[in-house]
Amino acid sequence: MAEFKYDDILEYDTPAYKKRKKRWGDRREGRRIRTLPPMSYAVPFIMKERNDTQNLFEDVVDITNIERYLDEKHREGYTDMTLLHVILAAYVRVVAERPGINRFIAGQRIFARNNVECAMTIKKELSLESPDTCIKVNFDPRDNIYNVYKKFQKVAKEAIAEETDFDDTARILTKLPRFLLRWAIALLKWMDYHGWLPKALEKVSPFHGSMIITSMGSLGIPAIFHHLYNFGTLPIFISYGSVFTADAIKRDGSRERHHFVTLKVVCDERICDGYYYASAFKRIKRYLLHPEVLDNTLEQIVEDID
Repeated sequence: MAEFKYDDILEYDTPAYKKRKKRWGDRREGRRIRTLPPMSYAVPFIMKERNDTQNLFEDVVDITNIERYLDEKHREGYTDMTLLHVILAAYVRVVAERPGINRFIAGQRIFARNNVECAMTIKKELSLESPDTCIKVNFDPRDNIYNVYKKFQKVAKEAIAEETDFDDTARILTKLPRFLLRWAIALLKWMDYHGWLPKALEKVSPFHGSMIITSMGSLGIPAIFHHLYNFGTLPIFISYGSVFTADAIKRDGSRERHHFVTLKVVCDERICDGYYYASAFKRIKRYLLHPEVLDNTLEQIVEDID
């Protein structure tokens, strides 16, 4: 049986995205997109808050093939690889092909993110009293399922074993008197609007990144539509629920019992149009139906428009 090692993570000889000269208006975490249709530039001024622009999407995915795939990975030694890792790998793969879903809105401008950063809230233990903590994992758009799994597990295991930078930062903020905390949060929002948020805070903030995901299935309940946060840059929230059994109709018309899971997505409609989103969601589902494709490491990725 293979032994999981953190240093088995694949490293790349070249950056995923080509190096670009930083221009006026670019941010640390992304470059401003300047070739969108005029309406796209106006929308963030009309719908200023992320809560104003939430679109809700729901789909049901047959995970029978994923279960077989995970059984194979468990035999290879990846004994704690789960549906979560497959969903993350599918999302990362689609970012490499449809980079528009990795954009974000900040300061009423649209930016192409220069990394793939996924956030998740986890419990240190599955108990009512166990505290929550937030983790953020940086992926390369070329990552295959093995790299996604190893990177996520490395960060998650470290967060469960000890205090995280997020925990330390939250503890400092909550010790402030209420009037100072209100002032501090207002200052952080203003700094974030202008792209001046300190790098150290951005690194630990669960409100900044490519997307955030939650597993309601691990709690034994159905998926939920989780709102987006007005603070920060997260444009997509993915939730998935408990596995359920239903009949699948085969090509010959016969029925067969399969396992399914419901995905619920809340997304910021300002970052790309409905046709683009639909294309991305269909590709995510395709990878979930055929997870073996995620074993491959991409050689080339699609870069977002200028």
